[in-house]
Amino acid sequence: MLTRIDHIGIACHDLDATVEFYRATYGFEVFHTEVNEEQGVREAMLKINDTSDGGASYLQLLEPTRDDSTVAKWLAKNGEGVHHIAFGTADVDADADAVREKGVRVLYEEPRRGSMGSRITFLHPKDCHGVLTELVTSAPVESPEH
Repeated sequence: MLTRIDHIGIACHDLDATVEFYRATYGFEVFHTEVNEEQGVREAMLKINDTSDGGASYLQLLEPTRDDSTVAKWLAKNGEGVHHIAFGTADVDADADAVREKGVRVLYEEPRRGSMGSRITFLHPKDCHGVLTELVTSAPVESPEH
């Protein structure tokens, strides 16, 4: 089912300042950036390492682009910090269905487009011991984008 920790999502008020912190403190470099209009975020993916299944593990830094986005609302309530954990899977559709059959609420009826062309869905944090959980099927990544 799940093959790795794909990424840890961190909500922040200032993406550029947060990227600089992780660069200066830990030496992490930006692997990919994008704006996801549907989710109302500007994001940076900082690659931590490659994984044995051909994927990678990242930190995903998320800055809201509008006040009505989920991340903006989360920041207003909780402040900066860990927003979610994402697990990699070869088949987000099948694994979302399997989790749903076990009584866990899946937040999207059908997986949506995520970072770097991935397919994603989220699991309700109340069903996951308070942790917003994302399932991710990564798109093939040929080369880094900055």
